[in-house]
Amino acid sequence: MASLDIVNISKSFDSVKILHDISISLVDGEFLVLVGPSGCGKSTLMNIIAGLEEPTAGHLKLDGQDITQVAPAERNISMVFQSYALYPNMTVAQNIAFPLEMRKIEKSQRQERVASVAKLLQIEHLLARKPRQLSGGQRQRVAIGRALAREPKLYLFDEPLSNLDAQLRLDMRTEIKKLHQRLKSTIVYVTHDQIEAMTLATRIAVMKGGVVQQLGTPYEVYNRPASTFVASFMGSPRMNLANAKVTEHGGRWALELGQGTAPKVQIMLSEAPAALQAYQGREVIAGIRAEAISLARDHTVASANQCVVTARVVVLEPTGADTLLVLDLGGHEFTARVEPDVQLSVGADARFVVDLAKLVCFDAKTEMRIA
Repeated sequence: MASLDIVNISKSFDSVKILHDISISLVDGEFLVLVGPSGCGKSTLMNIIAGLEEPTAGHLKLDGQDITQVAPAERNISMVFQSYALYPNMTVAQNIAFPLEMRKIEKSQRQERVASVAKLLQIEHLLARKPRQLSGGQRQRVAIGRALAREPKLYLFDEPLSNLDAQLRLDMRTEIKKLHQRLKSTIVYVTHDQIEAMTLATRIAVMKGGVVQQLGTPYEVYNRPASTFVASFMGSPRMNLANAKVTEHGGRWALELGQGTAPKVQIMLSEAPAALQAYQGREVIAGIRAEAISLARDHTVASANQCVVTARVVVLEPTGADTLLVLDLGGHEFTARVEPDVQLSVGADARFVVDLAKLVCFDAKTEMRIA
């Protein structure tokens, strides 16, 4: 496979700037997912890598070679589209072999590669069929097979699963993950689905307004979001965010929650980083994931890195595997993920344990992470 360097790429359409000075370097075998809301520029960046759009500024290097001005057909890159883009008058075997035929690959070699790819994707029984005789998932496998047959240096996937139903999308996501693990291929993958991003990527680039908000591993993006945008965009349910005042009494630091007529709630901190201490007496935005809030048992005593709070249950949402609780905590709504068989009722007060190791704080003005 290959490395890819995206260096200071910008793109403007007339006076409208779509991409702002984007730089990302991929090592050989990496799986990068570009994720963000519609209009964030992720598909434009993908098209620039493919050669379907020209950057206004910056350059691209594939395995150290500058490909910015290289024609799409000469870049040794394969792309899998959202719409499959199969030829309706060709069989599955012909669709897979077509790019090889265009490259003047000998017939015997074409047949070997088609057979090899079909076996890898478990579509050997479909080779004689036409696209109209296939399901959506089968068509997507054929589209992936056509890309694999070329044996390119880099694979591009542009929202390949968005046309599939929920269960098929889950199945195909697993297949793409397995495929990457077997081939160790270098992949750039575009999606608006943050669950897809979390499960597939070795690294994620979260985009908004043509700017990379954060580039990191799924763990980093999920647990240490760089901004409130990343915190609220990544994860389902989204991270709980609430304004909180940083207080200190006798050497003990706390975050004070409370708005309207609701009683104030103190989140006592085991320690306060120097960056957070600088906000003493000021408001920050506190963030905590739903799974970091658990139901306290009758005799639960908080450990050094925990805080026990009392909150009122506003909504119960059983999901099967667990139950989501919407809680009123100091006048703010927080979501907690608890056991599926929890015995609580709406309107009841209960004690909850907050995992302080998962607490993050953001500047109230810039909305960037403090600690």
